[in-house]
Amino acid sequence: MGLSSMRQVTFEGAGGPEIIRVVEAARPEPGDGEVLIEVAAAGVNRPDCLQRAGAYPPPKGESPIPGLEVSGRVIARGQGVTWPAEGDEVCALLGSGGYAEYAVAAAALCLPVPKPLSLVEAAGLPETFFTVFDNVFTRGRLKPGEALLVHGGSSGIGSTAIQLARAFGARVIATAGSAEKCAFCRALGAEAAIDYKTQDFVEAAREIVGKTGVDVVLDMVGGSYLQKNISIMATEGRLVQIGFLQSGLIENFDFRPVMLRRLTLTGSTLRARSVGQKAEIAAALREKVWPLLESGAVKPVISASFPLEQARQAHELMESSAHMGKILLVTGR
Repeated sequence: MGLSSMRQVTFEGAGGPEIIRVVEAARPEPGDGEVLIEVAAAGVNRPDCLQRAGAYPPPKGESPIPGLEVSGRVIARGQGVTWPAEGDEVCALLGSGGYAEYAVAAAALCLPVPKPLSLVEAAGLPETFFTVFDNVFTRGRLKPGEALLVHGGSSGIGSTAIQLARAFGARVIATAGSAEKCAFCRALGAEAAIDYKTQDFVEAAREIVGKTGVDVVLDMVGGSYLQKNISIMATEGRLVQIGFLQSGLIENFDFRPVMLRRLTLTGSTLRARSVGQKAEIAAALREKVWPLLESGAVKPVISASFPLEQARQAHELMESSAHMGKILLVTGR
């Protein structure tokens, strides 16, 4: 393989993990405001699985290669880039293109690798930390002393939300799908963890917060969870929707509690936003969250790492939901 080529993951059509292939392709080049990263590792996220299934295509102009986050070393810079410098170790949020030996990233969406973390571990930061900070603290306006309910507490998003909410002085209740996963959530700082397979999370949460209710709910389930979430929210509570493992279409929804308790229903996606909008999140992370990572108070939890050639196994693990924390693909570079 020449200096101008690389290994990358591709999807042969749309379907299950069996369509994943590793092929040789031309190495990309950075444009204005971009850097070229020699990738050490890439994070695996549920949107990657949706892209593989044909349900979440890359935004216009983005690479067809999957992968929304990487860590690695900057080896080239486009016009107008003052930071990072060539040779710097960074992690970066991408619109696409992470499952490869080299990836192009907007310089504004790069962040330095926190000192306690290895270069590979840092690949588990961008997607979840951008998502959690923007949705829990900016959109959800979580404040110290308030109660946050996190669904899927053992996921990459969940484990990040638990740690950040606790670090900023909030109470945290998590739901998870086994006793082991609930113990994992409590170890990360959740005040309580509810096994949704054996308990009614509404009743269990009410026992914990009483009549006051929870102030912020971070949900990626949707469907039947919507009305249940609303039922346990405090006056002026905020529900933040970031995914739909069930359905985004709701019938017979009772809107009265929203009015009576002055609730806010919001949500967001990250991938399709402009570089400028994402850069605002990056700047806030560097100011408010990176010191927590530098001190070791918060860290990404890595569940499993696979070589690039085992991207199929990584997707199978993601879709099994057996993991606790982040899944990474390691290039070996």
